[in-house]
Amino acid sequence: MILRTIILIIVIFLIPVYSNTQETPLNLDGLDTIIKDKENTAVDKDTAVESPPISPQQPALVTSAVSSDVPSPSDTALTKTPLRKNRNSFWNLIAASGLIGYTIILLSLFAVALIIEYSLTIRSKILMPPGFADEVLQLLSQGQWAAFVQKCQSDMSPLAQILHAGIKEYEFGWDAIEKAVEETTAEQASRLYRKIEYLNVIGNITPMLGLLGTVVGMVTAFQQLAESEGYARAADLAGGIYLALITTVEGLLVAIPCLALYSIFGNRIAALISETTFVVEQVLLPIKKSFTRKK
Repeated sequence: MILRTIILIIVIFLIPVYSNTQETPLNLDGLDTIIKDKENTAVDKDTAVESPPISPQQPALVTSAVSSDVPSPSDTALTKTPLRKNRNSFWNLIAASGLIGYTIILLSLFAVALIIEYSLTIRSKILMPPGFADEVLQLLSQGQWAAFVQKCQSDMSPLAQILHAGIKEYEFGWDAIEKAVEETTAEQASRLYRKIEYLNVIGNITPMLGLLGTVVGMVTAFQQLAESEGYARAADLAGGIYLALITTVEGLLVAIPCLALYSIFGNRIAALISETTFVVEQVLLPIKKSFTRKK
């Protein structure tokens, strides 16, 4: 189930990446106007060069010659018309983070798959199937031991496993039953805690990867500074600093939700185990009373 969820999330993640890589056509609106304006400007320059010396009585010609050399605001706007790729989009930020960033993204996809799986499996009706406790309690009150044991063996829920472990020790007395119940309960709780430990691992690894990206980015920036002998431009250093900041942000964005959800799932497991223990005690209460009367 986890594998299918991871594959589905990766496919959903790659679709916008693929569509983002498709090149958009350049905006050529106004290109003809630019060409015509440049040709007119060239003709005006030739006319200004071949004209006789300008007399003081010809200020209008001076104004026209000077204005022909200065590009108009419309020309400047049109020359800046070609579209530039948006470097601040989400997918470009991921691409700029390099291999470390891709590793963090893959870990985040794995974390999402784990969160979905935990949300579906760490629930009350999974640990304690509805109606199961009433059924086994009825079988126990009727003295149907074989049916009780078979019912517990056929169900793989933690509640059934705890009851089955306790009833197997019936011939050794209530103390043996109680000890078996406690050990099996601790085992089931430990299994659930180990299950969610992956979220804790991801939550601790991703900030370290972000820190690694920060170090790599700063090394790259200082390398550029060393190669330029101390005369590096800001643009030469920006790439390394950009990488350093992006990987740090990615690592924290993955780590914070993972650690928060790890704590939430841990509290949920503790609550469910306590509830399971209470149900087990209620089911085994007739057996405890029978042993007490014998004493």
